[in-house]
Amino acid sequence: MSTWILLRGLTRETRHWGRLPAALRDVLGCSRLLLIDLPGNGEFAHLRAPAAVAEMVGFIRNAALQSGAPGPYRVLAMSLGGMVATDWAQRHAGEIERLVLLNTSMRPFSRMHERLRPSAWPGLLEVAARWRDAPRAERGIHRLTCNQVETQGADLDAWCEIRRSAPVSRGNALRQLVAAARFTAAAAAPRCPLLVLSSRADRLVNPVCSAKLAAAWGAVHYEHPWAGHDLPHDDPAWTAEQVRAWLEQAQALEPPPAQAAPKPAL
Repeated sequence: MSTWILLRGLTRETRHWGRLPAALRDVLGCSRLLLIDLPGNGEFAHLRAPAAVAEMVGFIRNAALQSGAPGPYRVLAMSLGGMVATDWAQRHAGEIERLVLLNTSMRPFSRMHERLRPSAWPGLLEVAARWRDAPRAERGIHRLTCNQVETQGADLDAWCEIRRSAPVSRGNALRQLVAAARFTAAAAAPRCPLLVLSSRADRLVNPVCSAKLAAAWGAVHYEHPWAGHDLPHDDPAWTAEQVRAWLEQAQALEPPPAQAAPKPAL
């Protein structure tokens, strides 16, 4: 059974996956889920975040190795985590078996104003200015990334508790932002099968980034009709279901195993 590795994005950690891990276990029937934090976040909030995606890849590869989980891996990654996963797959092809990218963006396929919508800049500046005020900062992040607001109160309580227990420093947030802005993927597609998922109503990153990426690399691309940038938060069931459908489609296209030739009669 393959191991799935999940990588979150800018300043977010494994607990921010919310209900997605359970949805993946239910829909895919997989028990090997490895949730790894990027350096500077979550379990590794005490570490200095690198300002380059390549250094994050080295950290994640080492964490996967130390976990003891056997490769090659299947990786599902979001936003900055998607850049890390892409660089990993491109530079160490044999280690990644399948790749799922959620609402990510990268050069040379997308332009700056597509990778970060100008309409989101005032909200991001407000979050940065209120970074040490957990309730206001998390409310601003929720407003920018989530379109499912029925659980907002519970979300904010949980997110503020995460921030209190493992605060991401402003410096680490800035270095992660710099790493994301500077990252340029190789032009050639990763060698592994690739699924791209995006949100049509993403108010942070223009969904055209995912469309361009999928078109350039000939990847399967599914778009959610109403979710925001935090697709796993807004609709974890849909996210898991698209992964299941993609895997089943790939399995159906695989040639049947070769049958052994009958022994000649003596």
